[in-house]
Amino acid sequence: MNHMKEIPDPIPKAARPRDPRLDFFRGIGMFIIFMAHMPGNYYTLWIPARFGFSDATEIFVFCSGMASAIAFGKVFSDLSWFMGTARIMQRIWQVYWAHIGLFLIIAALLAAIDATGNFEKNYLASLNLIPFFKDPAQNLVGLLTLTYVPNLFDILPMYIGILFMIPIVMALNRIGFAAVAFFVVGVWLAAQFSYAQLPAEPWSDRTWFFNPFGWQLVFFTGFAFMSGWIPMPPINKWLVIAAIAFLLIAVPIAYFRLLRDFPELREMRGLFRPYKDDTDSLYQYIIHFGKSDFGLLRYIHFLALAYLAWIVAGPGGRNLTSWGFFQPIVSIIHKVGQQALATFMSGLVFGRILGFILDQVGRNWTTVTIANLVGCTAMVGVAYLVSWYKQTPWKTTTPKPLAVADMQIGKANQNNRETAI
Repeated sequence: MNHMKEIPDPIPKAARPRDPRLDFFRGIGMFIIFMAHMPGNYYTLWIPARFGFSDATEIFVFCSGMASAIAFGKVFSDLSWFMGTARIMQRIWQVYWAHIGLFLIIAALLAAIDATGNFEKNYLASLNLIPFFKDPAQNLVGLLTLTYVPNLFDILPMYIGILFMIPIVMALNRIGFAAVAFFVVGVWLAAQFSYAQLPAEPWSDRTWFFNPFGWQLVFFTGFAFMSGWIPMPPINKWLVIAAIAFLLIAVPIAYFRLLRDFPELREMRGLFRPYKDDTDSLYQYIIHFGKSDFGLLRYIHFLALAYLAWIVAGPGGRNLTSWGFFQPIVSIIHKVGQQALATFMSGLVFGRILGFILDQVGRNWTTVTIANLVGCTAMVGVAYLVSWYKQTPWKTTTPKPLAVADMQIGKANQNNRETAI
């Protein structure tokens, strides 16, 4: 008998394809966040946050949860909890230094502008950075230990805090999804009752504006959907009607122009509190749409919006890939969403630069529109540049036939690893 060793298939299995919905909506979120952080931007009067309880931050965090399930979940399931945790620690290290670098770049930029002494506005004061320069020794330690977190720079620390919870959630999932749900909801409740908060600066009792213990609720909702722990909701006309109704009810309660002109709406707004109150009432603590601790009304509003967007996108995001004339625009948005960390960071820097330029040339609809177009175009350029660098084109050689398949699968896997913010 001829005993021959079994020869393994030389072509690896195809990697899990990227979900077009994830990149598209995350790209939309990146553009909105950029516009929201450009000082004096007229277009912030028309972003989704002005018409409801939730805003682009929910898109960012929810999609990051979905992306993390793709990028990290498979490591936990295919290798081990230890290796999955090691992968999470690597990502935390990357995001941590991205945060430090972002702070130093913007702080140095504003300090250089103020040092000229030629401008009436104090740009360091506009971000409350003067205390940092008054006591750099203490505050540099605070910056590196994340005990000094200025408001503009609080999203990445929030994401770091949530990443630390993923190994806990993955360990609890071995017990069952009920254990995960109990932990996630319990931590969220602790944030609502101010039992779980983190200090934001050494000289006061201010806490992180984006409390990771509150915001992890929407992150792990996206994580659970993408992991298959929660089934996708059915397409039901009554659910559609309920979602639309809730979104419409939120408009007059959230839109400042209507609140300004109609006293009756201000009274109605009292039923939907923007912030939690320091009382003993369970209602006062939970039924609010405060952004810092992620109030319940923000969560419900975002779920209603996400449900409708999920239906519009079609099964597997089919409708997002068949828009004909608009497909090039959709492809650009996808690219921005794929490189979320780079476009988010560059968007904050571009926003500060363009805000300074607008201070000098004056603001009107023409100059502000041009500034928005320049900033968005620059973010697109960053997305394509970073994508090009990640392909390591300098390593490209003429591949052998089987190596072509390996290279294609390798690029697909690399793309999936990059889906986490």
